[in-house]
Amino acid sequence: MTDLSKYNSTSGRFEAVYTIEVQTLAEDVDRILDAVMKVHPLAYGNYERNASVTGVGYETAQPKAGSTTTTHVDGFTAGSTETYPVVELKLSIERDLDVLEKVMSAILEVHHYEEPVIFVREAFASRAAYDPQSDNPHRWWNNGRGLLKIRGLEP
Repeated sequence: MTDLSKYNSTSGRFEAVYTIEVQTLAEDVDRILDAVMKVHPLAYGNYERNASVTGVGYETAQPKAGSTTTTHVDGFTAGSTETYPVVELKLSIERDLDVLEKVMSAILEVHHYEEPVIFVREAFASRAAYDPQSDNPHRWWNNGRGLLKIRGLEP
């Protein structure tokens, strides 16, 4: 793999990061982000609490005998298929194992599953040559539309 940390241009650079993808319920996203924010700012450039959340999809599994589902759901038959709504919460942090340990501990403490589905990948994240005074017509402060928000998800 090319070492993108050596990439540098007038448009920006790349930083080595871990990307963390957490499958969770939509209503649990803020609880997870709040927990992570206690140990890490989730900074991306001059912004904090940065994350992305996919639209709702679903996850499916077949719990084995002795699983939490077969232990706590009366009448559930081991091996039966269950399906639940899910979103993917995506975060990025600097590629530092001590930081990763703190963030993962925060997520695992507040996640609703005993065995959450979480993927951690080594990646590179772009960092633009930041200029808040840019007159680029495509920037949100110059394009006449302003900063768009998703209806119903505003804080």
